Amino acid sequence: QVQLVESGGDLVQAGGSLTLSCAASGNFFSLYAMGWYRQAPGKQRELVATITSSFSTNYASAVKDRFTISRNNAKRMTYLQMNSLNPEDTAVYYCNAKLNGRDTWGQGTQVTVSS
Repeated sequence: QVQLVESGGDLVQAGGSLTLSCAASGNFFSLYAMGWYRQAPGKQRELVATITSSFSTNYASAVKDRFTISRNNAKRMTYLQMNSLNPEDTAVYYCNAKLNGRDTWGQGTQVTVSS
């Protein structure tokens, strides 16, 4: 089972950019489907983007064309490049790993976008 640690969250102005990183430890990272989710205050956790073991990607409509998910299997890293940030993107961002129906979550990293 992998363990996940997110980093890169910060306070940024609207229109700015930020890159989140997710470091995984454990074996068989390349087999996992990886994803980023977010949870804003008072709201449910929602999917942001996913990338499969074969590098297929999927995005929530709210972030499509602004965010890019990527992975580096050799480094066991998953990234979320976020551009054109707006205050509605403010949330705790969580890294997720899925394999054989089992989910693993990181502790989250805070992204705050000021207007």
